[in-house]
Amino acid sequence: MRLDHVSYAAGPDGLDGTARALADRLGAELVDGGIHPRFGTRNRVLPLADGHYLEVVGVLDHPAADDVPFGQAVRARSETGGGWLGWVVAVDDLAPVETRLGRAAVQGNRKRPDGFELLWKQIGVKGLMNDPQLPFFVHWESDRAEHPSKGADDVRLVSIEIAGDPHRVSDWLGEPESHPLDDVDVEWVAPSGPPGVMSVTFRTAEGLVRV
Repeated sequence: MRLDHVSYAAGPDGLDGTARALADRLGAELVDGGIHPRFGTRNRVLPLADGHYLEVVGVLDHPAADDVPFGQAVRARSETGGGWLGWVVAVDDLAPVETRLGRAAVQGNRKRPDGFELLWKQIGVKGLMNDPQLPFFVHWESDRAEHPSKGADDVRLVSIEIAGDPHRVSDWLGEPESHPLDDVDVEWVAPSGPPGVMSVTFRTAEGLVRV
């Protein structure tokens, strides 16, 4: 199982201000990713090496942001100051995940500023809302050449630090505790507060940066 992307909720400075602050730390600009019409959100994206990407996401003044789990999750995280929302894993087949979680995946889409519509299916956002250490799952339907990692710079995601219970996450993923992801290191720390993503480490032109 591999990481697809990490998601960061906009803070008090809004989507653009939060994206600029992260760009300054990582030495790379985030581009306008466009709107998620079904979720009532929009994002800015940093394509990363190795097929990953970083998104900064904020809610729109749109009913979907209050009605759909992803919009609700982003709003809730932003209202508590913003920060890491979660991590997302890519799978080739959602059927085993749907069976394990006992529900069906939902359609996702994003309209980029150039008019192209990215399509995928996702499942597990409600799990993230109830237990922020848990990732959610995506299966991309759009051509791989259009994946948000395209045009990646030299910034590379190295590791994710998660406060939580590796056994709980292992059961959720159906992967071993010791290496739940094939392509990125996951480091576990005992939670001193709410569980979830505590930090993400990137390799940049200036060295390692922990956000």
